[in-house]
Amino acid sequence: MDPEMFERRSSARIRKLNSERSLSGCKESKYKEVEPEREKKKSVKRKRIEKPKAGSKIEEAVQVKAPSEAVESNGGEVAEAAGEDVVPAAEPESNGNENEGGSRSAYAVVRAAVRCFYTHYLHFVQEEEKRCGKAEADKKAAKGASKTKKIAENGDVPKDSSKNSSRRPDLKALTKMIETGSALRPNRIGSIPGIDVGHQFFSRAEMVAAGFHNHWLNGIDYVGQNGSKIEDLSRYTLPITVAIVISGQYEDDLDNCEDVIYTGQGGNNLLGNKHQIKDQKLLRGNLGLKNSMDQKVPVRVIRGHESKISYVGKVYTYDGLYEVVNYWAETGISGFTVYKFRLKRLEGQPTLTTAQVQFTRGQIPNSVSEIRGLVCEDISGGQENIPIPATNVVDDPPVAPTGFTYSTKIEVPASMTLPTQVPGCDCQGNCVNSGDCSCAKLNGEDFAYVHRDGGRIIEPKAVVFECGPKCGCGPDCVNRASQRGLKYRLEVFRTAKKGWAVRSWDFIPSGAPVIEYIGKLRRTSEDLDPENNYVFDIDCLQTMKGLDGREKRVGAVSLPSHMADDGEMDRGPEYCLDAGSSGNVARFINHSCQPNLFVQCVLSSHHDAKLARVLLFASENIPPLKELSYDYAYALDSVVGPDGNIKQLECFCGAADCRKRMF
Repeated sequence: MDPEMFERRSSARIRKLNSERSLSGCKESKYKEVEPEREKKKSVKRKRIEKPKAGSKIEEAVQVKAPSEAVESNGGEVAEAAGEDVVPAAEPESNGNENEGGSRSAYAVVRAAVRCFYTHYLHFVQEEEKRCGKAEADKKAAKGASKTKKIAENGDVPKDSSKNSSRRPDLKALTKMIETGSALRPNRIGSIPGIDVGHQFFSRAEMVAAGFHNHWLNGIDYVGQNGSKIEDLSRYTLPITVAIVISGQYEDDLDNCEDVIYTGQGGNNLLGNKHQIKDQKLLRGNLGLKNSMDQKVPVRVIRGHESKISYVGKVYTYDGLYEVVNYWAETGISGFTVYKFRLKRLEGQPTLTTAQVQFTRGQIPNSVSEIRGLVCEDISGGQENIPIPATNVVDDPPVAPTGFTYSTKIEVPASMTLPTQVPGCDCQGNCVNSGDCSCAKLNGEDFAYVHRDGGRIIEPKAVVFECGPKCGCGPDCVNRASQRGLKYRLEVFRTAKKGWAVRSWDFIPSGAPVIEYIGKLRRTSEDLDPENNYVFDIDCLQTMKGLDGREKRVGAVSLPSHMADDGEMDRGPEYCLDAGSSGNVARFINHSCQPNLFVQCVLSSHHDAKLARVLLFASENIPPLKELSYDYAYALDSVVGPDGNIKQLECFCGAADCRKRMF
C-alpha cells in the first residue's frame, strides 16, 4: 500500500465525531454543539471521547432597529444620532479572553465565535425571509380588497409588517451574542490572539463578534473612560484609539498602504454624498488617536474592499499594527475643519496583504489551461457540472490521481433493494410556508435551509428531510439545496505529506452544501479490505437516537415507527459507502483537527435513515484556494491492527489545535 495514501486517509472507517461542532460555537444557544461518535468495525476498539456540554436554548432575540444604509462610518454624529438603534459595543470587562476555555487555542476561540455569529445570523435571515413573505402576502391581500370599503369604526388600518422589524439579521445576531456573552472581549490594545495579519472579515458585525473592533458602525474603535476600570488600561490617559477601519468613506482620506493619512470622525454626510458638512472636533475617537500617538499605543488597521461575496458588499482585511506619528487640523475639500492623522506601519510584521487580498484573485486561474502543474483537466470526465482539474507540483515526474473510477451516483449492488419512494408535499413552484409543507414538518419546526446563496443550512441537524421526486415543488425549491450538483470550482492537488487534497477556486459561504460523498453501497457486515481507507459508515440513525455516546443534534425529527423501535440499530451502522474503487471528488478531502466542513445526513427520495445521503457542508466562510477538510475524529489509541497492537498515525493537518496524531 502507498504509505503516503495511508498518511492522507484515516483507517477503515471515517468517523466524524466532532465535525458538526464547527458550525456552532455558541456559549448559550439553542443550536447545540454535537459530537456523534462513529463506530468502527472489526479491528477498531472504540473509546469514549469527552464532549463539551451542549448549549441551552436561546430566547427569541430582541428587535434591533438600525438604518441599513449607515453601515460605513469613521464614527461620530451618525452613530450618536442612531441612539438606541445602534447595537451597543461590548466594553471589555477584563484583560483576558473570558470566552476561551480549556486548552483551546486562540484561533479555535475566534473561529468558534465567528461560527456562532453565522449560526445566529442564518437563523435571523430565516426570520427575515418569513417576515418578507408575510409582508408580500399582506400586500396582495390589501390589493384584493376594495379601496372604497370603509374601515369599521373600532377597526385599525393593518400595519405594514415589512416595517415592523429589522432588516439587519447580522445586527440581531450580534445583539444575541452580546446578550448571551458569546461575543469575545479580549485585551483590545495591539494584536488580538487568534487573528493574524491578513485575516478577513465579511462584515463589521463579524469583527465585533470576534472582539476585534467594538463598533459595528464607527470606523474608529476607542477605549473610553470606562476603560480605566481595567487594570492594564488604568495607566493610560483615556480615551485611546485601538483600531480604525479604512473604507474610503471620507473624501480627505489618503492611503498609501504603509503610510496612511486618516481623516478623523465627525461632520460627514455618511447617508448622502459622503462630503463634510460641518467642522470636526478633537473628541472621542479623534482625541483617542492623539492620545495613542502621545502614549505610543499601536493601532490596528483594517481595510475594507468592495466584494460581491459579502452580504454587506465589503470584505475587511486586517493589515497589521500602525503607529500614529502626527496629527493636525486643516480645512478640508468641502471647506470645513477636519483632523488628519498620519499613521505608519510598524516594522517586522508580515508582508502587507491588502494589495493581494481580493481573495487571492490574482492567483486564481481564469481557465483550466492556466493552471501550473496540471496533470488532468477533469477527473470527472465531464460527469460533473463543472470540470475538476488535478494538479501536481510535488512529484517528479508529476502523476495524476489513479486507481478509481469517477462516479456521481451511488452504486447499488443487485443484491440490495432501495426503499420505496415516499409521497411528497403538495407545494407548487417553491416551498414557501413551512406550516403547509409536509417535508418541512418532518424537520420538526421549519425548513433546514435559508434561501441565501442558493440554500444554506442554518445549523447541523440529526437529519435533514428534503423534498423528493414525488413532491410538487420544482428544482429551485429551497428544500432541495443539496440536490443541485456541484456549484463550486474544485481542484484536486498534490501535497507533500497528505497525498491528494481538495480546494475551491470560489468563495464558499458558511452553511453551503459542498459535495455529497459518493461510493458503492455496502453492508458493514461484509468482509471489507482493512487497507481500504475510503469507507464511510452511514450512522445517521445512531446519531438521531444518540446511541453509543453520540450526542443528539438539534431539532426534533419524525421517524417511521418501525425505525424508531428497531433494536437492531443498537449494534451499529448497517450500511456504508465504499469509495475505494468508485467515487467522486469527496474521496480526496482530508482530515483536519480544525475543519471547515461538517457531515450532514440528508433524506429526500425515501425516509430510511439507515440509507441516508451523506453530504459535506461548509462550517465557516471558506476563501478561495483554502484546502477543504473535515474531522475524521478518531479517538487516540482506538485503532488496533490484526496483530492486536494499537496503530498510530501522525496527523499533518497543521491546525493550531492539531492533536498530532490522527489515531
